[in-house]
Amino acid sequence: MWTKPVADATAPSPVGREPLGRFWRSARGLWRGQAAFVAWGLVVLLAICVVLQVLVQYRLNLWNRDFFNALEFRNSAEIWRQTFLLLVFAAMSIGLAVVAVWGRMTFQRLWREWLTRTLVDAWLGEERYRRLDLWNGEHQNPEYRIAEDARLATDAPIDLVVGLLGSLLSAGTFVVVLWNVGGSLDVGLFGARVTIPGYLVFSVVVYAAATTGAMMLVGRDMVDVIERKNQAESELKYAVAHLRESAAAQAPTSDISTIIAAIGTALTDVIDQWRRLCGQHMRTTLVSHGNTLLAPLIGLILCVPHYIQGTMLLGEVTQAAAAFVAVQGAFNWLVDNYPRLAEWLSSANRVGILLGAFDRLAETESAVKKGAAPNRQSP
Repeated sequence: MWTKPVADATAPSPVGREPLGRFWRSARGLWRGQAAFVAWGLVVLLAICVVLQVLVQYRLNLWNRDFFNALEFRNSAEIWRQTFLLLVFAAMSIGLAVVAVWGRMTFQRLWREWLTRTLVDAWLGEERYRRLDLWNGEHQNPEYRIAEDARLATDAPIDLVVGLLGSLLSAGTFVVVLWNVGGSLDVGLFGARVTIPGYLVFSVVVYAAATTGAMMLVGRDMVDVIERKNQAESELKYAVAHLRESAAAQAPTSDISTIIAAIGTALTDVIDQWRRLCGQHMRTTLVSHGNTLLAPLIGLILCVPHYIQGTMLLGEVTQAAAAFVAVQGAFNWLVDNYPRLAEWLSSANRVGILLGAFDRLAETESAVKKGAAPNRQSP
């Protein structure tokens, strides 16, 4: 068996201090390996789907204007024409969404397989699975990290990046719509008339900044809470598996009792961490659900002055309100994805820590082979 190196194995290494960076250094290898052509092809496909989907959404925004203007003027022929166009645009949007789902899940499956094989090879190489327990703390339940954290670490990034790209394109597209359709607004301020150009754009920026700031405030501890929850779950799985192994090996009753007590402690910790996570989700839901309810109404209310003055038609009001929702949704990408982002950061960090432990074991193996570390002892 191997003896523990003279150097402190628990001392943080450069890799250990940046687990997220270590995760990316390994995970991005997919784009340089044998599967790189397929991976890049799927990325291009997803980017095309996002661009086309934004174009369809822009055309639907114009449809809002034309349809409600036709309603206002009671133009039945135009109403039926717009109804037919709605079916066409809906079919296009649904088709693009289906293709995007295929591309996204295919990429996730490919990436997860590649990363899991990389982790398994590193774990089994030089029988590191026998010696990983020497590294206190960071070795905890590598099986869970390979099976579960690797899945979460490769599922979320593609969803988040595709969503972010769509948000950026939507923001750029519909900000122009808001500026052109909303125009300027004259308001009385301290007895003077002040003209606010593009007031809908400024309003949506302020609104989105407020909701994003609120989400970051109430969810500031979510990454830590999720990481602790994942660790508690893995400890419970380890304790249960250890009981099964000990029972199969006919361990003494005293050992079995100790393991059963450890299971109870692990379960209590899991429930406590889930309670903390519930509180985090309640606070973030307060912001996200409130935003979902209020954003469409705020867009409509902001258009009321122009509609009352007769400078906006009903169709333009609904068009501007829809654009307001699109822009604030794009700006609030973080609000909508904060829990998912926190979950990903937790899992990616845990995978990075495991990779860092593999790195230090590999360094020890190399030093042993060169005779610079303690030699292998006989059993």
